[in-house]
Amino acid sequence: MSGRITARLEDLGIELPDPPEPVASYVPYVITGNLIFVSGQVPMNADGLHYRGIVGYDFSVEEGQDAARLCALNILAQVNAALDGDLDRVTRIVRLGGFVRSTGDFKDQPKVINGASDLMVEVFGDTGRHSRAAVGVNALPAGVAVEVDAVVAFE
Repeated sequence: MSGRITARLEDLGIELPDPPEPVASYVPYVITGNLIFVSGQVPMNADGLHYRGIVGYDFSVEEGQDAARLCALNILAQVNAALDGDLDRVTRIVRLGGFVRSTGDFKDQPKVINGASDLMVEVFGDTGRHSRAAVGVNALPAGVAVEVDAVVAFE
């Protein structure tokens, strides 16, 4: 990695993880035209999966935000791999789709997914502002609390 975004990551004290390998029959991202479609990323790092449970029961909104941020770091790792280590080629974070495993009465899914959204703006500035969905679900892979996917434009 090199360039403006790499310097920004360093300024923020962020080190991108290795991009997680798929755990089922899919690819981590697909490039078509000038868009990268990143498959759903879960809160995983080199130590394995984190935040297994339910937001609003096992986890607070703030812990859910931390889980969403970890998902977003994995999105950045996938985009970095797709662009051969040159995140300066990103022209827009187009969309994030956020899924929050939450209790039936939980209503703060948008606040949880802010953990991912805020990271994109921290890293890319206005280029990181995006459209988004934040959906409550009753189950996610491996019992994780949050999953986030993305569409990213690049040059």
